Amino acid sequence: MSEAIQVFTTVDSEAAAQKLSAVLVKERFAACVQVSGPITSTYWWQGQLETSQEWLCIIKSERSLYGVLEAVIKQSHPYDVPEILAMPVVAGNKDYLDWLIAELKF
Repeated sequence: MSEAIQVFTTVDSEAAAQKLSAVLVKERFAACVQVSGPITSTYWWQGQLETSQEWLCIIKSERSLYGVLEAVIKQSHPYDVPEILAMPVVAGNKDYLDWLIAELKF
């Protein structure tokens, strides 16, 4: 049985978000990537309190593809330490989840 996941990452520009989205969907590592932004993030980085504008990518995929998703995100990500968080989908519209899985490359 396949296990749908949503993977979250943030990047520093809309162009970077669109580029990452296109790669992940074209290669079928993700069925869909939603981009939201700009958002404002406040965080500690190297001992300094930072605030920056970011774009949030919500990546719809499957648990067995997480390793390749992480590798692709790290390879093209503009940050030294990118946020990459995977959350399991615990329930959802069966028709949507079937579509999601059918669009992926295993």
